[in-house]
Amino acid sequence: MRPDDDEIGSPLLHSHFSTEHLEVGSDGGDYGTAITPLYESDCATPGSDIQEGVRQIEAVSRAWTKSALIVAYMSIFLIAFTTSLEGQVTYALTAFAVSSFNNHSLLSTVSVVQNVVNAVIKPPMAKIADVFGRLEAFAISIVLCVLGYILMAASKNVETYASAQIFYAAGSTGLQILQQVFIADTSSFLNRALFSSLPDSPFLVTVWIGPLIASAILATTTWRWGYGMWALILPVAFLPLALSLYLNRRKAEALGILKPKHYRSNNNHGTTKTKIRHILLRDLDIIGTLLFSAGLSLILIPLTLISRSPQGWRDPKLLPMIILGTFLLILFPLWESRPNLAPHPLLPLDLLKSRTFVAGCSLGFFYFMIFYIAVQPYFYSYLLVALNLPVNRAGQITQTFSFASTIAAILASLGIRQSRSPRPRPFIITGALLYTFAIVILLMTRTKGVSIHSLFSAQAVLGAGAGLMHVATQLAVQASCGDKHAHVGVATAAFLTLVEVGAAVGAAFSGVIWGRLIPRKLVAYLPDALKGEAKKIYASVVVARSYPWGSVEREAIARAYQETVTVLLKFALVWCVPLVVVALFVGDYRLGEGGKWEVWNGRGLVVGTGEEEIDERARRMEERVEWWRFWVWMGKGKGYYKRMRPGRRL
Repeated sequence: MRPDDDEIGSPLLHSHFSTEHLEVGSDGGDYGTAITPLYESDCATPGSDIQEGVRQIEAVSRAWTKSALIVAYMSIFLIAFTTSLEGQVTYALTAFAVSSFNNHSLLSTVSVVQNVVNAVIKPPMAKIADVFGRLEAFAISIVLCVLGYILMAASKNVETYASAQIFYAAGSTGLQILQQVFIADTSSFLNRALFSSLPDSPFLVTVWIGPLIASAILATTTWRWGYGMWALILPVAFLPLALSLYLNRRKAEALGILKPKHYRSNNNHGTTKTKIRHILLRDLDIIGTLLFSAGLSLILIPLTLISRSPQGWRDPKLLPMIILGTFLLILFPLWESRPNLAPHPLLPLDLLKSRTFVAGCSLGFFYFMIFYIAVQPYFYSYLLVALNLPVNRAGQITQTFSFASTIAAILASLGIRQSRSPRPRPFIITGALLYTFAIVILLMTRTKGVSIHSLFSAQAVLGAGAGLMHVATQLAVQASCGDKHAHVGVATAAFLTLVEVGAAVGAAFSGVIWGRLIPRKLVAYLPDALKGEAKKIYASVVVARSYPWGSVEREAIARAYQETVTVLLKFALVWCVPLVVVALFVGDYRLGEGGKWEVWNGRGLVVGTGEEEIDERARRMEERVEWWRFWVWMGKGKGYYKRMRPGRRL
């Protein structure tokens, strides 16, 4: 249940501030609510040790109005639409960008590093948001994206282009996790599932218009503008969110909910060098971050390169990296479990004690690993070669997954919102069963004479299962944090990181299976005169499709593809067993009014506050604030705040 006004100062607020219900003047009149800041020195409870970014967003949510929240969400949608459209446009331009360079050998390595960055960057970015603030973390991600766009547009060689891709991957992945963290900060559980689908919804439109824009760019100018223009568009999309967060943070300071920045930063950590060391070692947990990032990178890079190595798992360069990465990941929880070493750990070990958190992250790992075994990246090649489908039809079939998953996520969000007993667990279990059923359908339709409708249906069911699982599991993982708002960001980052790790592991498995079976089967099935061409046929889909459909050569190639895809699908089906099992271990949380996991926490105005409550909250806020004082304080800064004492009316 949401607290009454008398409960706003409850310990659930981590003791950042409290209120006295009514302050009566000497004439007996009601002068409104007095806002009493409680500073860190006044708080003896452990719960008051909250990091700056969490403290700021809680204060902002107490200060802003309905219109400010709407502006912030409009900007979130603009950012999501911009990044989605940019991804579709630049994807179509990549081939033209690459063709302008003479050396292409480094690009495959860049893609590996980019995939690793996508997996590794999420927890550190969530940590930055908790330590410095949501606004600062968003700004860092925007700067990284803009830097990547500029470097790609101005690149004269493949090395510059490669470096730009790394900056871009860090920035875009940071935006992805920060959007989800912001939505978790500013929405009730009943509405969070719906709004967490907001960043994905532009895909339903941008997938169609992106290639058209790319064609227009190539017809009128060069591919460089296709990258460079986003360096201007993305900051404009971010501007409303930045202003909303900044102005409402200043407003929270004026109300006494949050101390001004100059006062908050005036700590007792000593010299500048000591303060920097305190931020790096205690607040950011830089040692834990390095252990996690380096360990995960040393495992993911070899897994991605195994399929390209002639020696595979026996490559002497790859195995030591995996061993060292595993060792670092073992050290990571040992470091994080020592409060004297990591007072603000990157991954709080309390989360690892939650059955739902562990099961939810495991489910994210398994479902994306299965997808990268069964569908990506070789199912598209199978459609082109073994079934002889045209390029556009094969692309439509593989895109069906993304469409279906996006629509299913939105429908699941609405289902959770409108349910009389809103629980994410039924959607998770249903999604896991649908996902498994779709793999079975794909396994049954692997024959040469399969109908196009069966392929579309299988991809649609697979996407529906993924959409149901993803949005409901993310909601359950966030609910597992209970009333610890500070854990929501890192829990979300951990879930999304395990999804990316699952993709890398699945791609490694499928790459090894594909790379081992296809060449052998081609040598076994091709006519003797063509056995020497097996490597060329394996290396190029164009070469494989060049043989006439129905010829002996093409039949042999199709057989090799079909048998290999059958092995991949059977292997994926095996992993569906633990997928369903971990889905059963997710907690059966009941969300919403009267439910255990409403977790309102007194955080202020969020999406899901009733209209009457919004109006009443806004009315009382107007009574509290004397706007001329607020704007004077905005101009003069320190002087006004010093005159505000605990218990003094605004």
